[in-house]
Amino acid sequence: MLSVAYDGRPFAGFARQRDQRTVSGELLGALRVIDPGIREIRGASRTDAGVHARDQRVAFDTTAPLPPRGWVLATARHLPDEIVIRRAAVVRLGFSPRFESLRKRYRYLILRDLVRDPFLSRRAWRVEGITDEAIERARAEALAAKGTHDFAAFRTSADERTTTVRTLYGVELSLDPADPRVVRIDVEGNAFLHNMVRILVGTLMDVARGHLAPGAIARALSSLDRRDAGITAPPDGLYLERIHLRDDGQEAWPAGPSDGGSADDAAPVDLGAPAERAPEE
Repeated sequence: MLSVAYDGRPFAGFARQRDQRTVSGELLGALRVIDPGIREIRGASRTDAGVHARDQRVAFDTTAPLPPRGWVLATARHLPDEIVIRRAAVVRLGFSPRFESLRKRYRYLILRDLVRDPFLSRRAWRVEGITDEAIERARAEALAAKGTHDFAAFRTSADERTTTVRTLYGVELSLDPADPRVVRIDVEGNAFLHNMVRILVGTLMDVARGHLAPGAIARALSSLDRRDAGITAPPDGLYLERIHLRDDGQEAWPAGPSDGGSADDAAPVDLGAPAERAPEE
């Protein structure tokens, strides 16, 4: 199993698509250079076009006698600059990280600036009018999203799943200590609906800027009506930060957490059966 980081800007999403450049397609091509017998790769999250990842998990079956270190280093030579394998570990045959996920953490970046920043182009959503007071309004609004709710109002019409109850463990807003223009919105939960994080972020920004009255999240959770929530934030600022799995694999290289965090942060907690799976962000 691989932990993969990627810049989502040049890709049409993670999942393979005909006649489109995708993260999955690039990964599979690089892996098949080493072992042509690899038939498929199985990802933990089907991120949308333009969405980035620091800790996507990808598993595959192979007969090649390479250790995890060999997979990291050998595959790197065949990947584009926008995709990096950060870690590899041994898992059982047929392992699918999509069905082993316990919780995921996303981060969304807001750039509060009057002009564009070329170094954050398509890496953060530039939003005007986000003062310190506006951030406090968004922070207060975010409290309503925490806990177990029916998030039917926070998904796209293409998401046809019948089960829309999800648990969010946290929705936190903070300023980047290295750049106070950047607002970080961290959302952690057991599973997510399609565009759920982006609609939550859009609603927070609409309340922060006065486009929606406070209490919009609570109203949308009660009505289950998409029209009561805010806009869908663009994909540019969204990052898949961390995935906690039931089994993180053996013989990992490099050793330690796949996202470079602390060992304590990497320790998984059993939170019950995985939720129903489908495209997310």
